[in-house]
Amino acid sequence: MSAALNGKQVAFLLTDGYEDSELTGPWEAVTGAGATARLVSPATQDVTGKNGHVQPVDVAVAEASSDDYHALVLPGGVVNADDLRVDETSVAFAKAFFEQGKPVGVICHGAWILIEADVVRGRELTSYPSLKTDLRNAGASWVDEEVVVDQGLVSSRTPDDLPAFNAKLVEEIGEGEHEGQHA
Repeated sequence: MSAALNGKQVAFLLTDGYEDSELTGPWEAVTGAGATARLVSPATQDVTGKNGHVQPVDVAVAEASSDDYHALVLPGGVVNADDLRVDETSVAFAKAFFEQGKPVGVICHGAWILIEADVVRGRELTSYPSLKTDLRNAGASWVDEEVVVDQGLVSSRTPDDLPAFNAKLVEEIGEGEHEGQHA
């Protein structure tokens, strides 16, 4: 196990319908690098991925504070991402990481919540291709690359991009807060 992230607390914000590998892959990457991962959710017990992975909720989002974490990860999955973006508490929780300059990793449809939080204007990122127009309309510069890093914001398109996403996510969390990461 690497010690690159020893002492770091990483929040994973999601609910039912997430893309299983977009939770499990990054979770293993950050915990393998020494961080403690915690699942934050509007759900209060277990959440189930679209392919059946079940993960217990550690903290209800209504009880969570970004002050308690060094970074945030937003897995995708259409149902998960759609449900989170209409949950005001989840949107506020995600936005707080940007206000504090903390690293945020987002993959696939997870970027929908960032549009609601109004934190993508002037930022370069990628996502699942169907979000391209939504992100551009919200002021982002969308590119079709396996992983994009913009001042602590790490984004990727699909589960195929997880190796590159995980590596950059660990790197950015290790670097800590970024001045250019803002709401």
